[in-house]
Amino acid sequence: MMKPAPAAILTNPVHCLAFGFGAGLAPKAPGTVGTLVAIPLHFLLVQVAFNLAAYMAMIVAAFIVGIYLCGKTARDLGVHDHGGIVWDEFVGYWITMILVPLTWYWVLAGFLAFRFFDIIKPWPIGWLDKKVHGGFGIMLDDAIAGLYAGVIIQVAMYFTGY
Repeated sequence: MMKPAPAAILTNPVHCLAFGFGAGLAPKAPGTVGTLVAIPLHFLLVQVAFNLAAYMAMIVAAFIVGIYLCGKTARDLGVHDHGGIVWDEFVGYWITMILVPLTWYWVLAGFLAFRFFDIIKPWPIGWLDKKVHGGFGIMLDDAIAGLYAGVIIQVAMYFTGY
């Protein structure tokens, strides 16, 4: 896998966003680092979104923008779904956290659940990751991992009486 120069990533606005403001440049586990960066951004999104519809609209917008960001960056680097592209982790985590309370334990649970599904890639995530290319493919597998993780968190909230 091509290792991009940090300056080339951080000075190009499209690449900088796709690489999660530099989180994707982490030498180990860039997807995990990207998801960690998504946490404070999630807190910001919740503050800006005054209701569920606004939060969902922001996620849809971030997904659509991500198709372009991730696709362009992957093309420019010549690598489909380069490990440093973490905008998709941002959106996947934000999907996981739909209707999840902002407590440290639910934020942690959402982080762990999303990382689990993003790494393990159960069907159809792994299949989509291999078959759907371009920016849409990069975004789609993480969005579905976010949906899976979100369902798990909602079930856990139900059974814990939250």
